[in-house]
Amino acid sequence: MSDERHIAFLRQAIKIATQNVESGEGGPFGAVVVREGRVLATGVNRVTAMNDPTAHAEMMAVREACRILGDFRLTGCEIYCSSEPCPMCLAAIYWARAERIYYAATRVEAVAVGFDDQFIHDEMAMDIAGRSIPAQRLLAEEALTPFEHWTAQQGRVHY
Repeated sequence: MSDERHIAFLRQAIKIATQNVESGEGGPFGAVVVREGRVLATGVNRVTAMNDPTAHAEMMAVREACRILGDFRLTGCEIYCSSEPCPMCLAAIYWARAERIYYAATRVEAVAVGFDDQFIHDEMAMDIAGRSIPAQRLLAEEALTPFEHWTAQQGRVHY
């Protein structure tokens, strides 16, 4: 795909992010999922509108694209984001196995307007015991039961 096409899709992500802010429906983030040069899905930040901390633009676009494709994988897809994806969105994009990410604003630029996810990057790099939200393992003896059932299941779909 030509650079002009990439720029056009990225401009679309920026445009829907701007429209989302102007509508008062959410934050300044937009995402576009493209496959074979065609827009499959778009998403805008809906965190406050839906009272859902996972309703980031990328998550909304990934969910819709997967629904349209009838698959949890975004094989052959590219994602255009108005801003560098946060750790949650980046993980979802990786889990969906998209082929490429294009973004406009950096996370440093997002920090300048009050969207700081650096603490999450920092927390993820820490040992569990050092994180700011305490986590405690329980039921170690029972923990493997679902995995045992999974590995014994015939015809399971690997992801």
